[in-house]
Amino acid sequence: MPMLTQLRQDHANMARLLHVLQLKQKTLAEGERPDFQMMREVVDYILDYMSGFTAPLERMCTEQLNTRAPEANGLCQRLSEDYRALNARLARLSQNLDMILMDAVVPMDQFSEDLKAYLESHRAYLRSEREELFPLIREHFDEDDLDQLAKALPEGAEAELARLQEAYPLLYAEFREAPSPLN
Repeated sequence: MPMLTQLRQDHANMARLLHVLQLKQKTLAEGERPDFQMMREVVDYILDYMSGFTAPLERMCTEQLNTRAPEANGLCQRLSEDYRALNARLARLSQNLDMILMDAVVPMDQFSEDLKAYLESHRAYLRSEREELFPLIREHFDEDDLDQLAKALPEGAEAELARLQEAYPLLYAEFREAPSPLN
């Protein structure tokens, strides 16, 4: 199932990006100034990826699952709510990063805690998808269904990573060095 393989790879890539942010959050929590511009790049990338790939994929999967496995409605609803909350957290972080980069006063301890909470939420979301959603997809979707989903999606993660490498070479270098902590 190439589509599920791609989803697992996307999760590994997202986990690496979250690791990059976690390193910046630890620097901040230790009272030092992290590279806020790189943080901005990571947050921009994740926001773009979530709106351009994750949201359409989840919408399509949810529609298909609700038809084929009505028992999945609760899970799909919960993941949808979690996604909206996660996106809102990330948007707030994005706004705060804008303020920081414009030298506005932003309480760093609160920003650090918000970033930590976002990281925990995003990892929990990935875990829910991996442990609950992916098995349902594997059970209720055949190869043709997955091929149709893949064709309906915008460019996948590989194209996004190529864009990331070109647009943000320093971030990409740090991304490549980051482990893939899927926990």
